Amino acid sequence: MNINDDVVTSGASPQQSNHSVNETLEDYTLRYAPYSFRRWGSLTVAITALGGIAYLADFSIGASISLSYGTTNALLSILFAAIIIFLTGIPLAYYAARYNIDLDLITRGAGFGYYGSVVTSIIFASFTFIFFALEGSIMAQGLQLGLDIPLWLGYLLSTVLVIPLVIYGMKVLTKLQIWTTPLWLVLMIGPVLYLVWKQPDLPRQFMAFAGQQGKSGINMSSVMLGAGVCLALIMQIGEQIDYLRFMPAKTAKNNKTWWLAVISAGPGWVILGAIKQAIGAFLGFYLLTLTPGINSTEPVRQFSAAFHDMLPGGAALTLAVILVIISQIKINVTNAYSGSLSWTSAYTRIRKHYPGRIVFVLVNLAIALALMEGDMFSVLGNILGFYSNFAIAWVTVVATDIAVNKYLLRLSPKQPEYRRDMLYSVNPVGMVSFLVAAGLSIAAFFGLLGTFLTSYSPLIALVVAAVMTPLMGLLTRGKFYIKNTSDGIEEPRYGHDGAPVGTVYSCVACAQPYERPDVLFSRQHQGVICSLCKTLE
Repeated sequence: MNINDDVVTSGASPQQSNHSVNETLEDYTLRYAPYSFRRWGSLTVAITALGGIAYLADFSIGASISLSYGTTNALLSILFAAIIIFLTGIPLAYYAARYNIDLDLITRGAGFGYYGSVVTSIIFASFTFIFFALEGSIMAQGLQLGLDIPLWLGYLLSTVLVIPLVIYGMKVLTKLQIWTTPLWLVLMIGPVLYLVWKQPDLPRQFMAFAGQQGKSGINMSSVMLGAGVCLALIMQIGEQIDYLRFMPAKTAKNNKTWWLAVISAGPGWVILGAIKQAIGAFLGFYLLTLTPGINSTEPVRQFSAAFHDMLPGGAALTLAVILVIISQIKINVTNAYSGSLSWTSAYTRIRKHYPGRIVFVLVNLAIALALMEGDMFSVLGNILGFYSNFAIAWVTVVATDIAVNKYLLRLSPKQPEYRRDMLYSVNPVGMVSFLVAAGLSIAAFFGLLGTFLTSYSPLIALVVAAVMTPLMGLLTRGKFYIKNTSDGIEEPRYGHDGAPVGTVYSCVACAQPYERPDVLFSRQHQGVICSLCKTLE
């Protein structure tokens, strides 16, 4: 089934919209991913999704918080953040894989409304270009150290390199992630195991490291400050979902494999992420033992030092640079891909025009390049600490809405809704909860709520969002979730087993076939219309 997304315009006739467009360029942007496109097995989707977390920013984050607060506090920060990210990721990953929709479509019906989720789309897009810039900076550092390429040129190369890969979406990304993951794992874990084997006393010294502040023992303020940086990564679940939406239908036959794939590639990404942060803290400490005063937060220097302990200088540096390049490509194709989806979603709903996903691939890359040239890597901790307040508030609201308001309190339908005219423009449940949680946590972050609460801003965002969401649901009695209970088509969107119905309908506006979850009846056209054409009316 070839769906023409690029040329659909409001009121387009079949003749206008039958230009040849390859749907693989669009990957069902802004819409449900149909059965006909989901040809991959559960494990293939999971490996592809996990391949997208090969970023090296984790190593920088681990080294940065360990250097600032000491090993014990850093590891507790990493553990606390990982638990929160895992728990909030479970309902989001399940919803995406079960109903084959991305995080923006989930957010619309999980407390925010049709236009309310535009705000969260921009927040997620911000996450993708911030992390693209971080990874691009790390790659440029590797190219400078290994090949003596100037940083400005390295930034440009790291940006341009991903364009031909990300254009073709899921089909190319699947092959890229699967084939590069084994080599990446060997290059990442090998030198660490060698260091521990060769220097068995190094782990004990690492655990005794007190950091720049020189505080021994556990300090809760330091733990929360470190966790705030780590919790900025809570938005990574959005990028995992951009892959998980292509999961095959859940059946009795594939039930165990399906759940294994969803949990491991959904919330389970944070387990590997936490391990990487701990490794980064360890390698950062090792680098400091070799060269006191060096910037131990740069992953290329961390791995170069570790490889030098195993191999001659030239070979060690070569492997370190290869690891950096592989990691940067693996994650930044995902950043560019997911960012383009979010920008497109926000723009299309506001402007009623669909320029195509590729336009926003370039927009996202341009913003990321500007950040790199502005040396954002040097203020990594501050940027992530501030951003995490927004990210935690949003993800916690959506996760709580699904788990509590939908499944526990039954204030809204369990099955997702994301189509225009079926939703209110803004749902106060999610919007108010998010604004209060983010507002209070940011106020705390900047010290407006007192010095003591400054380091606890992530916890404030988490607790307020988790409490406000069911409270707002009860106060509004759930009446702002669904505007219309019927979409004008007799056949239900989901079967008795909860799976999307695969019946194909033809859209009267663009004359293309779409499966049942993606269509509704249009009074204006007096026929069945797809969700994107409805958006563009």
